[in-house]
Amino acid sequence: MILLVCVVSAAALTALGTPAAHAWAHTMAYAKADTPNLALVDAGDTGRTTTLHTGEEDFVRFWRLLSPRYTGTERVPEAWVEGRHPKVLATVIWGLTGVGGWPVTSRAPGGDVAIERQDQVFLAADGMPWVRSDPSPDVEDDDIRWHRAPRSVFNELAGRRDLFGSGSDSVAASKPDAEERARWAIPGLAAGLALGVGDTLVIRRAAAPA
Repeated sequence: MILLVCVVSAAALTALGTPAAHAWAHTMAYAKADTPNLALVDAGDTGRTTTLHTGEEDFVRFWRLLSPRYTGTERVPEAWVEGRHPKVLATVIWGLTGVGGWPVTSRAPGGDVAIERQDQVFLAADGMPWVRSDPSPDVEDDDIRWHRAPRSVFNELAGRRDLFGSGSDSVAASKPDAEERARWAIPGLAAGLALGVGDTLVIRRAAAPA
């Protein structure tokens, strides 16, 4: 009965097309045991930390951007492996609440937070967002993994100084402005067409007998 209600509710929200529907759907997708439900976002060079929880829109965006359940890796330049990668825009610590507690710690049962993973996002020279992941940040090892992030999701967050720090300024500046491109493209196209018509008339007139 509970499952049926959830399915019906999801269908109804999706039909409405509300932001809450998308957030709810993504929340259900990762609402499994041992899955992070907390994200601490360190905004680049600002030292500012934002706490996000399951179901919040920014939590969903970061989930889609970083894919914290993904465990694969991709080949990257050796310089990146040695630490000479582009500037980190944000560091995200994924946590799981409702664990531990007494008698392991002095907190109430289920009052601790487990650190699940650390992700760092940066922008490569070609404009591709990348994620540097440490699946066990509490363990001293060299298990670092890399994967590309979806550009569309990255663009949703690119201008957020509260999440990406001062790096968001350079990211926003590097993104072409669609309206500006259109403003210049349309007159240019019109001028090109006019020039093409003019050339045609000149050629025809030159070719016509005197």
